[in-house]
Amino acid sequence: MPTPISGHTALAGVLGDPVRHSLSPAMHNAALAELGLDWVYLALPAPAEELETVVRGLEALDCRGLNVTLPHKQAVARLCRSLSPLAERVGAVNTLVRHPEGGWLGDNTDVTGFLAPLRASGSSWHGRRAVVLGCGGSARAVVAALVELGCGAITVAGRSSARLEGLLSPCRSWAPQVQGLAWDSQTESLQHALAQADLVVNTTPVGMASATNPEAAQQSPLTLAELETLRPGSTVYDLIYTPRPTALLQAASARGCQSLDGLEMLVQQGAAALRLWSGLETVPVAAMRAAALAQLGGGNSRP
Repeated sequence: MPTPISGHTALAGVLGDPVRHSLSPAMHNAALAELGLDWVYLALPAPAEELETVVRGLEALDCRGLNVTLPHKQAVARLCRSLSPLAERVGAVNTLVRHPEGGWLGDNTDVTGFLAPLRASGSSWHGRRAVVLGCGGSARAVVAALVELGCGAITVAGRSSARLEGLLSPCRSWAPQVQGLAWDSQTESLQHALAQADLVVNTTPVGMASATNPEAAQQSPLTLAELETLRPGSTVYDLIYTPRPTALLQAASARGCQSLDGLEMLVQQGAAALRLWSGLETVPVAAMRAAALAQLGGGNSRP
């Protein structure tokens, strides 16, 4: 049973814009109730122009910890007192932890969350080929995770040349196997990369449904010609989990591919963040997963 909110209840939450759709409050409040912690976790809208004010204000309010989602994963890094080695390498922050000397430590638990279902599959990814669709903050974490898995070749496909170079430039020192591909102008090159890939990861929002745009669920980041190049037996991992399955994963399954959506990534990155905030080694992952699925209406329907 949830601990009643009182004058002693501590605050945690997720910052984003928009953020009211987030599953994180249901997921974290279920875990907090099971742990018996007198905390409450809220979705906290934060427009870009107010981000610094919000982050400083929450520190003053003794907020215990924060998740950070779109579009702030890169901008919030500049507001941190320090960054974890992983967050510094990735260049994106999705978790703020109280710094012992004041301010915030910026960390990244997206890498842990992304890796969890791939490692649970029992497959070896060492030397395998991967294609990453998109070049935003989530793609940075995915590239770091794929390097950790030992992938031998990683192709990042992006529609914005400037953003693509912004991702690749800092990666070159620690990820020599990463190369970029201009998505719009090199269609044949992308098809060739997809045909060779053991793992394809979608980090774009294309295909994500919402209450205001349900038709988006019918979209796929890949064209029909690109989908037809997917190799049966390969794995397609879509970070989107609304709807379940996405149009991309439906098409991939029809091609004989293994499919993964982003719900388990959400659960596992949230559990990793809760460990950092609470100092606990064990948190109720099963309760977090169940709460997220319940919020999705039984699993048929990002942090």
